[in-house]
Amino acid sequence: MCHPGNFSYTSLVGFYTQFLRIEPTTYIPNVYAEFQFSGLKLGIFQPKQTHFFEFQNSVKSKMSLCLEVKDLESAIAHLTALGYPPPGEIINASHGREIYAYDPDGNRIILHQLNEQSN
Repeated sequence: MCHPGNFSYTSLVGFYTQFLRIEPTTYIPNVYAEFQFSGLKLGIFQPKQTHFFEFQNSVKSKMSLCLEVKDLESAIAHLTALGYPPPGEIINASHGREIYAYDPDGNRIILHQLNEQSN
């Protein structure tokens, strides 16, 4: 996850530390933070100046981070308490319920709760 220019590395790392409720397992200030959970890794990095051009056309993020949660309402309340309330309503889909939220850098987070039958 990276966006030079408006990118705020410290803000983004702080957000995911609070949102995921875990500290980064690897942390290099202003360079790299890695969160490990449930066999997955989420890496947030600040590219070197020589690589900024690779990201310059990313005016708005095309990335979505999809996270399955056990309790959608609790996850929404947690994001709201962090100052990032989801702007829309819960969507009921065939596979369950979901809502879209956004991190401090504008990356979309899809919070998803499976239907009881899907569990």
